[in-house]
Amino acid sequence: MMKSSSHLFTPIIAFLFLLTACATPQQATVPAQESSVQESEVQDTTETLLPEFEPVESSILDNGRMWTFEYAPVDYFAETYEFDPDEAWFEHARMSAVRIPGCSGSFVSDMGLVMTNHHCGRNQTTQIALEGENTLDNGFYAPTLSDERKIEDYYVDQLVEIRDVTDRILEEVDAVPADMQAAARQEAINRVQAEISEEVSDNGDRQVQVVSLFNGGRYSAYIFRRFTDIRMVMAPELQIGYFGGDSDNFTYPRYNLDMTFFRVYVDDEPYEPEFYFPFAEDGVEEGDGVFMIGNPGRTTRLNTVAQLAYTGTYDLPFRTSLFTRIIEGLEAYFEYDSSTPEAQQLRNTIFGLKNSQKLMGGQIMAHNDEYLMGRRVDNEQNFIEALNDSSELRDTYIPIIERIAEIQEEKAALAPYSQLSLGLSPNSFASAALLQRAYLYAMMDRIEDDEERKSALMNQIQSIGDKPPYLEKQLIISHLNFLADGLGADHPYLMEITNGQDYETVADRLIENSGFASSEQTAVLLDNPETAASDPAVSYFRTFGDPLFENSERMRELSQEEDELQTRLGRGWFAVYGTSIPPDATFSPRIQDGVVAGYEYNGTVAPAYTTFYGMYDRYHSHTDESEWDLPERWATPTSTMDLSTPVNFVSTNDIIGGNSGSPVVNINLEVVGLAFDGNVESMGSSTFILDDRSARAVSVDVRGMLEALRHVYDASRIVEELESSRD
Repeated sequence: MMKSSSHLFTPIIAFLFLLTACATPQQATVPAQESSVQESEVQDTTETLLPEFEPVESSILDNGRMWTFEYAPVDYFAETYEFDPDEAWFEHARMSAVRIPGCSGSFVSDMGLVMTNHHCGRNQTTQIALEGENTLDNGFYAPTLSDERKIEDYYVDQLVEIRDVTDRILEEVDAVPADMQAAARQEAINRVQAEISEEVSDNGDRQVQVVSLFNGGRYSAYIFRRFTDIRMVMAPELQIGYFGGDSDNFTYPRYNLDMTFFRVYVDDEPYEPEFYFPFAEDGVEEGDGVFMIGNPGRTTRLNTVAQLAYTGTYDLPFRTSLFTRIIEGLEAYFEYDSSTPEAQQLRNTIFGLKNSQKLMGGQIMAHNDEYLMGRRVDNEQNFIEALNDSSELRDTYIPIIERIAEIQEEKAALAPYSQLSLGLSPNSFASAALLQRAYLYAMMDRIEDDEERKSALMNQIQSIGDKPPYLEKQLIISHLNFLADGLGADHPYLMEITNGQDYETVADRLIENSGFASSEQTAVLLDNPETAASDPAVSYFRTFGDPLFENSERMRELSQEEDELQTRLGRGWFAVYGTSIPPDATFSPRIQDGVVAGYEYNGTVAPAYTTFYGMYDRYHSHTDESEWDLPERWATPTSTMDLSTPVNFVSTNDIIGGNSGSPVVNINLEVVGLAFDGNVESMGSSTFILDDRSARAVSVDVRGMLEALRHVYDASRIVEELESSRD
């Protein structure tokens, strides 16, 4: 019996939401490599394989403004924004904000109403549809409490307590030799997490997460209250939540109503939170200070310059190529069968992949930008100078920086073979199940003495679920195209795999002749090792010989060493700068300050905010282009709607993936906006540097949300709830 394939269409596994900021889509160009195996294994130690950059004057704020609540910059906020943020202010900000899977949100009423982005709730909008409904395309609104629909397998987390557990972790780490510290660190984290979980277990709804800050310089235990009865209240149509589609994604001026409202219930009644952000009555003006409270996913601002150079030259081009090819395969499958509920989930996955594809295109450009990378060079030189001021710091951390640089050169020498197994993880949506099984079997067949590892690989093979046959075919074609991007279409290995046939024929041949084509066939094949060893899908990977497996294994070893060294270096960053800079993003609650501000772009000036007039201009200017179509109820505005109402605005807040759905509040902790994107100037650089010359966060304006709820959706119940919660 075929295993369920419903897991295939979950919208983007964790690493996708962590990659969010971007540029224009581009065909990835992976680094050119020599075709012979022997030459690929030779490393010229006299020449670097990575680009080098000249220093450009940097700022301490290049490391960003993603502040933690436990190390809140009270004095900086007070001086910069001329108000007095006391402990109660920060508590209110922290307790009103929430974390949801992959995104951020906030309580915005005294009846547990939660605000987030439409794109954060697309799957939930699809999930709550009844038979015959298309809630993703047509939107959803519950006129009464009883009409609000339960969302299955969903939760909202509220950070209720923070504990500093640094000493408990580092005492155990420092008690063992360096080569044992990684294991000791993880054991200590697991133990502390378990101990605190036991302490708070009487509450029944607590989740404990120990988070490494400053790459291991500090450790905090975050105690969340988890709410699991979440119901859909309102979501606009996809076309208005994603107005402009992929073309407008990561751009500004913008005209998106990227909002969704859930409600938290406790004991089958609307939850009444002690803390929430009321909607502001007047919105914002240019120059106003604003604060974004959310969960930025991942940044690399404490990485070394060598790490960033490797990322921009090798890692990102290969990953962009992979995503481009996956999108092609998934789109072909969606066009083949778009009628099923699974296909609607697949559409959400494609949206997310395109978002990440566009992001990585921008990141490639930013990681090769002389000005931005020059600032990182200067930043690192300042750090090294500070380390050299202390013999203890110098002797401890300078060798780490040097070894990390050596690792980047070693990783570069392993390409492209070390990158060719990207996307082949068991049960990944990114590749065919047939290829996943065959790759693991080919790897297992090379192992001679490690029975434990062979057993683990065998279990992984058996755990891989089936995918629909046509999807399998398209994903095999995608993988062949990915190999061609990395090796060149005329590479001898690729020619041997295809035997001169086109990729579609090769895919058909593998599906027809491989015993790894289904879970049932795989179970039979695994009982016949000789047959399995000669399976055509196993031969597909064996064609590459040693480089594929040995370089991938060496890459894994180097990455593990690098991770451990970076964790140790984090203590050096903290020793030099303390809490004067924020730690890298960790998808945990942060507060990010900024100012509402337009900027120069494209030879003109982008306004601080846009209005509904601009949205209708976009609609009428792009005739016969579906990305700028408007839903029927929007096509002709009502006479009562004020089209001069602001719909989106930009600010200098630091933003990255995971911040989607973050409330943007004024100094009175009133909602003025809902963050949903960064502009094109921010999308590539924001992972490794804060560059607020023209980089901006893009938010839905609270005034536009209320205007639409009143005059387009006739959602008087929500409007009254939001307005009454101001008192």
